[in-house]
Amino acid sequence: MGDRDWESWHDAYDVPGSYLERRLRVVQKWVAATLDSGAARVVSLCAGQGRDLLPVLAAHPRREQVRARLVELDERNVAAARRAAPPGVEVVCGDAASLGAYDGAVPADLVLACGVFGNVSDDDIRRTVGLLPQLCAPEATVIWTRHRREPDLVPRICGWFEGGGFERVTVEGDGFGVGVHRYAGPPAALEPGERMFTFR
Repeated sequence: MGDRDWESWHDAYDVPGSYLERRLRVVQKWVAATLDSGAARVVSLCAGQGRDLLPVLAAHPRREQVRARLVELDERNVAAARRAAPPGVEVVCGDAASLGAYDGAVPADLVLACGVFGNVSDDDIRRTVGLLPQLCAPEATVIWTRHRREPDLVPRICGWFEGGGFERVTVEGDGFGVGVHRYAGPPAALEPGERMFTFR
């Protein structure tokens, strides 16, 4: 994961109008909509402090029906997420790139891959998209993010999703991309030994 301080990286979420704060609002909107539609099992890759999910879940009327697993490697962020996590949410300190980290928590109705695709290679993004069906229940929603700096990879990422059994719901964002795709393909068995990506 390099030398970046992933705890202080979260500080920008608290700055009104910042890139991360604006992106977070869009992600949380779609998390809420997915919970509204009945999602009951959630997994989050590279979950950080859980800000994509935990504040939404805390205020949601179905919060007691939702079970979630957040996977994060930074111990300080894991501690912060655990402090905020309600009953039914498991925060695992582990390698989010390993499909084995999700054993027992999938297939999920909502898969969060936010903050991942901007930190891995293009080949790893494509590989991750190809392996995500192993985390997905039928009709599962995947919410993902990627910056829109040139060369803008968001259209290609959408193509990889749509070529892999996913249907596009939307792509939103001003200077950033929040993608929402629904899995329409067949069930895929989890292969715990597989790895999705390597952080750069």
